[in-house]
Amino acid sequence: MAAYVLIPGAGGVASYWSRVVPLLEQKGHQAVAVDLPGPDPDAGLPAYADAVVAAAEPFDRVVLVAQSLGGFTAPMAAGRLRVDALVLVNAMIPVPGETPGQWWEATGAVTARDEAARRGGYGGFDIETYFLHDVDTTGLSDGQREESDAAFASPCVFTGWPERTRVLVGADDRFFPADFQLRLAAERLDVEADLRPGGHLIALAQPELVADYLLDPRC
Repeated sequence: MAAYVLIPGAGGVASYWSRVVPLLEQKGHQAVAVDLPGPDPDAGLPAYADAVVAAAEPFDRVVLVAQSLGGFTAPMAAGRLRVDALVLVNAMIPVPGETPGQWWEATGAVTARDEAARRGGYGGFDIETYFLHDVDTTGLSDGQREESDAAFASPCVFTGWPERTRVLVGADDRFFPADFQLRLAAERLDVEADLRPGGHLIALAQPELVADYLLDPRC
């Protein structure tokens, strides 16, 4: 059975994975979601990678799963672990040495988001429209935290990606539009991403779909 270590996005709240972890455990796997020090102004990407490595310590080998900003933590942690696979879920995909702050302009992420909003007719940015439009919030705790600037100024120091790196893209993601993510995966990883229904918070909106994807033998 596999051991899954799940990395959240901005804010670092482990409960983002609260609907996926039980589904993995029901299939007999081990799964731990990592709480990151997102609000800590003194904690950057190295501290995030340390937290992931500490969470993975009980396991001989792991499948790393990273959402959104977690895509910057994942390759740094992967270099210190025995990783069977890395799965990026609506994730930022860095190049070595890049900071999350630099990523936006380097990839054209904001332009892609604005163009998608014009095409989709859903207007300016707000949490409900861009993150919760397809999420059933029943029973969800309001545990989201602010992300300090420290991580956005931290360079992502790594030498390469695990051989088995997969990319799951939410077809309905309004924050990182699907066509943008597909292009980025091809350009930066030489990977053909897998497109599935769901928005940016796909693990909350489509937990069964995400769990099934992670349980695919290719992982």
